[in-house]
Amino acid sequence: MADHYEVLGVSRDASTDEIKKAYRRLARQLHPDVNPGDDAAEKFKLVTHAYDVLSDDDSRRRYDMGGGDGAAGNFGGFGGFGDIFETFFGAGQGGGRAARPRSRRERGQDALVRVTLDLGDVVFGAHRDIEVDTAVLCETCNGSCCQEGTSPVTCDICGGSGHVQRQVRSLLGNVVTSQPCGTCEGYGTTIPYPCGTCGGQGRVRSRRTVSLDIPAGVETGLRLQLPGSGEVGKAGGPHGDLYVEVTVNPHPSFSRDGDDLLATLEVSMPDAVLGTETTIQGLDGEVELEIRSGVQSGDVLTIKGRGITPLRGTQRGDLRVGVQVVTPTKLDSAQRALIEDFAKKTKAPGPQLAQFQQGLFSKLRDRFRSH
Repeated sequence: MADHYEVLGVSRDASTDEIKKAYRRLARQLHPDVNPGDDAAEKFKLVTHAYDVLSDDDSRRRYDMGGGDGAAGNFGGFGGFGDIFETFFGAGQGGGRAARPRSRRERGQDALVRVTLDLGDVVFGAHRDIEVDTAVLCETCNGSCCQEGTSPVTCDICGGSGHVQRQVRSLLGNVVTSQPCGTCEGYGTTIPYPCGTCGGQGRVRSRRTVSLDIPAGVETGLRLQLPGSGEVGKAGGPHGDLYVEVTVNPHPSFSRDGDDLLATLEVSMPDAVLGTETTIQGLDGEVELEIRSGVQSGDVLTIKGRGITPLRGTQRGDLRVGVQVVTPTKLDSAQRALIEDFAKKTKAPGPQLAQFQQGLFSKLRDRFRSH
């Protein structure tokens, strides 16, 4: 049996593209319509069979390993000359399978809307009614695209196939090409009496309201997907999806760190020295804080369970309040005398360097600046 590589005139390390080019060149030379000799027909069979073996990675590997042709009969697995040319020159040539008409019903496009929330909405979630300007089903024709009492009719040009064929005489014989019918646009039917409301589209533009429950824990940039809430497709096709992109407004007093809320509490020097109790207004109501005597700037007061409900879960984060002790900058003579007397009695050491450490409050402050 002849070597397949020699039959095609390529080297054993030839690429798939080189093998294909060699076959197409030989097929044009040896095709019976061009070269009617008996010898040419036999060579054409050999060339076709060699191509079928070498064009498939698995059969080529088996052939290179001495495992035989690795391909079925009937000219290398092809159904005949018609199938060969359908493979290389497109569907519809040489008696290929006829193309089907395309459906008028199409899936609608997805829609994107944006919603803005306050940080307080993120704690427990929120409900919003969103106005969406999109395509909805035409109520006049109910998606049929036709006037009442009429229906689509079979295209008299393509006979309902949606495609028309054209036969061209070439060196390889009669080549048949197929293309979408220009009369029915490939649908196989025409609409002689389109709906006057939608113009034969089966849908119209309209503004509608979508109710949305936004879960707790969302953050800026998150997109929520509402399947089937996008625009309706042509001719009453299925709806696309609606995506809601969330933006969370910054808060003047609170910042977010994961599921925790961060805040800064300014404490006067006397309250820092003596300790006190205070009430602050949280995002979900009042919060009682106890400030111990001797609290320092950078200390953090943690209130469990007063942060944000996570997007997936029920256990709320914490509220973390960083303390900033405020040193008075304006003192009258009496106040200054009291401070000087206090300093003499406490005999506090003068300013001095201490071992450096990155305090937690500094970390919180850096986070505040980044939000």
